[in-house]
Amino acid sequence: MAKRFGGTYSPDSTSPPDADQPRTRINRDPVGGRSNVLFVPAIVLVATSFGAAAPAFLAAVLGAGALTLAAWLLRGGLRAEAEFNDRKVARRPALPRKMIASALTGIGIALAVTAHQSGFDILSPLIYGVVGAGLHVAAFGIDPLRSKGMDGIDTFQQDRVARVVDEAEKYLTAMRVTIARAGDREATARLDAFITTARDLIRTVEEDPRDLTATRKFLGVYLQGARDATTKFADIYSRTRDTQAKADYLALLDDLDQNFAARNRKSLLDDRGDLTIEIEVLRERLSREGVRLD
Repeated sequence: MAKRFGGTYSPDSTSPPDADQPRTRINRDPVGGRSNVLFVPAIVLVATSFGAAAPAFLAAVLGAGALTLAAWLLRGGLRAEAEFNDRKVARRPALPRKMIASALTGIGIALAVTAHQSGFDILSPLIYGVVGAGLHVAAFGIDPLRSKGMDGIDTFQQDRVARVVDEAEKYLTAMRVTIARAGDREATARLDAFITTARDLIRTVEEDPRDLTATRKFLGVYLQGARDATTKFADIYSRTRDTQAKADYLALLDDLDQNFAARNRKSLLDDRGDLTIEIEVLRERLSREGVRLD
């Protein structure tokens, strides 16, 4: 007998959505088609320069190299900018990849014009190069030039946090790659939910490096153990499809998710407590100076 399809989120559903259902955040790759297509001009430049004189062919090869390097640097610059914008506290990129990419694009275009021009002319390649670099800046912008949210933060402590965060991100990335071997959508979705929770804790530590001592075990030992458990589960489940192994792994992810979320909530409550103390101290100092706050 036919059965009408329905579910929690169907228009005529009477069951409320599960508020405790883990939610995953979809991260879109900031490197889009606009940047990927910039690898094409280098190929076209070399292909159209075969048979030319040796100096012209050399200029074409050098221009293609500059354009390829520019496209590669642009991809890294876009990802670094996306991470910078995603965080409340972040340092400006150490290497201005997008600006270097714009300069290399201008150089590559100038060399391309040189390779295909007849006679000796310096002005034309220069004009085309400057215009090309300017259009590159107009299309992709420049790198962040100033850090944000760094006022009042100890740079030494921030460097310690950066090292711990980098290690934690490596563990999370390794888990996400490893779980694909298991070929199980439920386990992958549950791991994505845990990764989201773990990254929330990472962001909290980045915003307040004082939480590093309390959370270092979570971002180091616990994530390392989770990575090892993910590797073992993927190896076992890909061969045997053992339902008990899957149940144990999902239970482990549930425990980790709850513990990481609890640690994050405690950190936020501690921050609120610190704010309350600062306000009370300020009120007391103002009262000593004869200033009364109603």
